[in-house]
Amino acid sequence: MRVVGLRLEPGQNVPEHRNAIPVALIVTEGRLHFDDGVKSGEVGAGEMLLINPGERHTYRADVDTSAYLVFAGLPGVRSRTWSLRRKT
Repeated sequence: MRVVGLRLEPGQNVPEHRNAIPVALIVTEGRLHFDDGVKSGEVGAGEMLLINPGERHTYRADVDTSAYLVFAGLPGVRSRTWSLRRKT
């Protein structure tokens, strides 16, 4: 697992890209607008966005925004998609 801090100023964006491993993006201040080509929305302080391996995505900030990116896996190792459902 790897945790990386992210700070974006108003108007900054992260270009479209993909990750080889699952990523949790946890916003701690401000808000991020995200788009994965299928759905788009906003994630505010205290909220989390789950990004599955291989999903194309981009995000941008309209206000000063801070977040943590939690990379949960190792590139090249088969990973499962995120799920918040309980196994029964």
